Amino acid sequence: MAPSHWIFSTWIFILCGCTAGLYKQPSSEEGITRNCTSNPPYLPPTVVNTSQQLSALRQQMRTFNISAYIIPATDAHMSEYIAEFDKRREWMTGFTGSAGTAVVTMTKAALWTDSRYWAEAERQMDCNWELQKTPWISSIVEWLLNEIPGERIGFDPFLFSINDWNSYSEPIKSSGGILSSITTNLVDTVWSTRPPLPSNQIYQLREEFTGSTWQEKVSSIRSQMSQHSQKPTAVLLSALDESAWLFNLRGKDIPYNPLFYSYTLLSHDFIRLFVNVTRITPEVQKYLNTNCTGPLCVQLIDYNQVQENVRKYTEGNVKIWIGMEYTTYGLYEVIPKEKLLTDNYSPVMKTKAVKNQKEQQLMRKSHIRDAVAMTQFLVWLEKTVPKGTVDEMSAANYVDSLRGKQEHSAGPSFATISASGLNAALAHYSPSNKTKRKLTVDEMYLIDSGGQYLDGTTDITRTLHWGKPTAFEKEAYTRVLMGNLDLTMLIFPSESSGRPLETLARKPLWEAGLNYGHGTGHGIGNFLSIHEWPVGFQSNNIPMTKGMFTSIEPGYYHDGGFGIRIEDVALVVEAQTKYMFGGQPYLTFEAITLVPYDQKLIDTTIMSATQINYLNNYYQTIRKIIGPELKNQKLEEEYTWLMRNTESFSQGTLAAVSLGTMTFTLLANVFLQRVLV
Repeated sequence: MAPSHWIFSTWIFILCGCTAGLYKQPSSEEGITRNCTSNPPYLPPTVVNTSQQLSALRQQMRTFNISAYIIPATDAHMSEYIAEFDKRREWMTGFTGSAGTAVVTMTKAALWTDSRYWAEAERQMDCNWELQKTPWISSIVEWLLNEIPGERIGFDPFLFSINDWNSYSEPIKSSGGILSSITTNLVDTVWSTRPPLPSNQIYQLREEFTGSTWQEKVSSIRSQMSQHSQKPTAVLLSALDESAWLFNLRGKDIPYNPLFYSYTLLSHDFIRLFVNVTRITPEVQKYLNTNCTGPLCVQLIDYNQVQENVRKYTEGNVKIWIGMEYTTYGLYEVIPKEKLLTDNYSPVMKTKAVKNQKEQQLMRKSHIRDAVAMTQFLVWLEKTVPKGTVDEMSAANYVDSLRGKQEHSAGPSFATISASGLNAALAHYSPSNKTKRKLTVDEMYLIDSGGQYLDGTTDITRTLHWGKPTAFEKEAYTRVLMGNLDLTMLIFPSESSGRPLETLARKPLWEAGLNYGHGTGHGIGNFLSIHEWPVGFQSNNIPMTKGMFTSIEPGYYHDGGFGIRIEDVALVVEAQTKYMFGGQPYLTFEAITLVPYDQKLIDTTIMSATQINYLNNYYQTIRKIIGPELKNQKLEEEYTWLMRNTESFSQGTLAAVSLGTMTFTLLANVFLQRVLV
């Protein structure tokens, strides 16, 4: 899945803001994006009229005596994916993209988002809204100071991380303005059709799907507290996947992510889980030892009591360890600063990122079954697309249905990106009934999809063509593939930062003057978040460590034409090197996504011997691991297709082919041994 952080583009292009009024009726000839400069303005049918909600919000702003209100696209846990209950920015603007911040003044409204979503925003927002194409907080602050210098700016402290609050507060305060914390969310007060809070039961994972017990995890975190030089007395967990991982619990509050609203305050003496207690069944209460008061007994406390409970705890001789990236200012502001121990990420976040042997084994098994579903899907597309009966929506629904038939399936891991032709040039496009296009043999098709399984989370992107691709399409695809392979093959020192490593994925594109505007990869959880921080290739990720899972997903997007992305999930493993400088093992990546690439789009004439050798042996690994599973599931047609689409490329004068073959045979055997243990 295209990463959600670290955007390159910095172009500024501000569209005019228009008041509500008479709009020209949409027509297909005029395009699919708004035109606020025409008279009357042209709005496509995908636009949402926001005049009523803006009027209601501005009335609340007058009541609270503020001149501007900031509306981020997150929840009280800094989640990337949020429940319908928390989609305030979407309701206010009409824009559905997952990233972006809205700001409303008494006379203007503006949205800041990155290059992945510019076209989507132009399709969805009416002319009440300006689109700002510089998604940085500094740009928002500059705009605010220009529009309302020296005025009061309101925000909900439970929707801002500490770091983000600092980024807003310091320049606003130094310029004479006031950033005002308002615990009553103003959007909530006017959102009469707001969906209800999720109410599904929270459930425990069976032991077979967990790497260790919750008691063992608690003991590990307490040990880290004891070993820390500042001796924290408690750890406060705010990110939803932290509590879910710690207690081996799951829920259905967040779309595509098996999480539930919660906080945890963990000390050496007690464990407090803040949650809607009515959603905890008697069985789960017994599992959590809620009927006792010892250090391994979980106290269940109402979710809304977390702020007051934390404030009261700080009255003692205590020190609370928090992660700055996920703790909101609403909790931070009630903790005396001398009683805080801050880090970018909590010890739970960092511990969770490194999977133990059992967790690695579980993830491998889920990716084998996922590869079977993807193979079925690719066979179906090859047969069906030439008939002209498949569109982006039906293709997305079909791949989801195939995953749903695999063992331990728990639904998709994100909204499938199914994009044909020019739609694929939008890195995060998802089809709808208004935008869907037919899949044809004459256009590139990008399918980015994944599944949640009780034993793992998957994420894969393949780009396909069933006709005759142009020379440029073929070259661009091959260069994206070369970047994927080069990064996967890289051997690097332990504890290396991902940021410099990812240049390997861009190098083949850069050499031809091409690039992509998103990050190169993200961490991925075991039946948890599809974007699992803090693993990845961005500057704010933690160093690469053996046992981490990350996606590797370079791409290229040709505006108005086509899009390419090739994504595999890889495990950080120990590399076999002749020497060991510094006494620490070197690391490399092992791809656990085992689905062939589109051979029709690969131009081996621009690839190196090493790249072709790796690709051929990767295909041998696919045959050895996925082939038997297809046979086991009695998918003979898919097995035949897989054998045909994993044939070796011409090796010519390749050097060290036999050595490479032996290496990959060894890797395949190791993969099978780890799965079958």
